[in-house]
Amino acid sequence: MEIEDRLLASPDLDMTIDTKPLKIAPDTRLQDAISLMSQARGSNCSFDSNDNESGLFLDNERSPCSYALIMEQDQLLGILTERDVVRLTASEVPFTELKVNQVMTHPVITLSQDNFSDIFAALFLFRRYKIRHLPLVDRNNNLIGVISPGTIRKAMRPTNLLKLRRVGDVMSKNVVHGDQLISVLSIAQLMAEQKVSCVIITQEDKEENILLPVGIITERDIMQFQSLELNLNNVKAQEVMSSPLFLLSPGDSLLKANQEMQLRRVRRLVVSWNWGQGLGIITQTSMLRIFDPMEMYTVINTLQRTVEDLQSENRRLSYIVKELEG
Repeated sequence: MEIEDRLLASPDLDMTIDTKPLKIAPDTRLQDAISLMSQARGSNCSFDSNDNESGLFLDNERSPCSYALIMEQDQLLGILTERDVVRLTASEVPFTELKVNQVMTHPVITLSQDNFSDIFAALFLFRRYKIRHLPLVDRNNNLIGVISPGTIRKAMRPTNLLKLRRVGDVMSKNVVHGDQLISVLSIAQLMAEQKVSCVIITQEDKEENILLPVGIITERDIMQFQSLELNLNNVKAQEVMSSPLFLLSPGDSLLKANQEMQLRRVRRLVVSWNWGQGLGIITQTSMLRIFDPMEMYTVINTLQRTVEDLQSENRRLSYIVKELEG
């Protein structure tokens, strides 16, 4: 069917692979690794070459990388991600005294090229292991590249599917928020404890008894603050948060959310409803939920039934018109 072809058209799998990932040696100092991740350039290392998710870093030349592969003689030993940096920040370990092989995540979940016939294998591993970076390897376990939610979302052009789904279908209501006056160290600890990628900064409206979202701090922000070797216990959230926020509503289409992420060069957007009484978050990772095979076929079946009903109604009306004319 034309509907099925349009919705399930496979992306070019080569476009979903970051073939130039950041690689570092296992004996690299952690502080140096964070500096490299913060200063990495090129579209392969970020959601967008002009990524500007932080309110503090406005330099368009910067293109932070959300991960680094730890390799030795072409062997993949581990991975260091923004999430790892947040976890280490929260534990207040001395960054200057550590090397990446002491704190990297290992062993690394990988995907064999032989099993990469469509995007669903990658999506399954993302969800099963709660990861966002998936190295692709050949039969000899040699690295080919890295697949991420960002690379998949860039490769797919599911305009029709995005139009049909709403932000409320995939957003998370597990929103962690903090006051403007708490320290960035406390923000990092909240992220680590709650296992979230960002904290929404809120301001209390005492008259309405609601919390208004006024800013956001993300994992990437924490990594960049660490690259500057800031004393995060002395930096307040309001001093470095990204603000003002662009807010979506649950009724907005995923197409709008996707377009706004691209326009604003961010990887997540805050959702608000009932005049601030409800808060949610939508990320490029959560948007990939619509590509669950069962959900896609459900949408297709719904569309197919709608088309058949319209065709049946059209035939009925045509018959009535002919009867009247006769």
